[in-house]
Amino acid sequence: MSAQSPKRTRSRPPAKKISTAKPRSTAKRRISRIRRAKRAALIAEHLEQLYPETPIPLDHRDPFTLLIAVLLSAQCTDVRVNQVTPHLFAIADTPQAMARVPVAKIQKIIRPCGLSPQKSKAISGLSKILVKEHGGKVPQSFAELERLPGVGHKTASVVMAQAFGVPAFPVDTHIHRLATRWKLTSGKNVTQTEADLKDLFPESSWNRLHLQIIFYGRQHCTARGCDGTTCQLCQLIRSI
Repeated sequence: MSAQSPKRTRSRPPAKKISTAKPRSTAKRRISRIRRAKRAALIAEHLEQLYPETPIPLDHRDPFTLLIAVLLSAQCTDVRVNQVTPHLFAIADTPQAMARVPVAKIQKIIRPCGLSPQKSKAISGLSKILVKEHGGKVPQSFAELERLPGVGHKTASVVMAQAFGVPAFPVDTHIHRLATRWKLTSGKNVTQTEADLKDLFPESSWNRLHLQIIFYGRQHCTARGCDGTTCQLCQLIRSI
């Protein structure tokens, strides 16, 4: 009887070590987040020193006149809107009165603001809806405001923030431009910019801060006057 051949034992591969190091992409995101937070804190502090008072740049008397002024400000300067609205509000400064004004008459008055055919129809239409569905008052919710003709998310955000004191961060051209320039957001679109800014700044500061950024963008960090290195605030955060 032949000798039994020894059994072959399979060698087990060495146990894999579980790495406790975070993936490089996660680490990079964390560092980027920390740097954005530092820039945001410095920006907020600087703007608060420059603009301790934040008056609303659009002249208005109540939520309705603010709503109309904000609607007119689309692709138009606040200065021009403030020149036009006294003439419009002289004939109608309530939803009930505005609903009775012919669209052609509204259009003639607001023509200097641009896009007058669309804006006049929206003003007339939303006034009638306010009378019919909201008792002649401007609704205090984003959803109801955004259902009104000519009222998008940005317009609704301004009204909610400035007329009703609800925390909001309306993103206009200046804010979108500066948030991108200051590397607070990827700047892909205004929706992402709004989300990033809300994430970086305390909710209690949103209503003041969005006006402070607008003021700074108009006076110091203009589209052509600063390339991201010229104005004082851009220089201040450049190394962060």
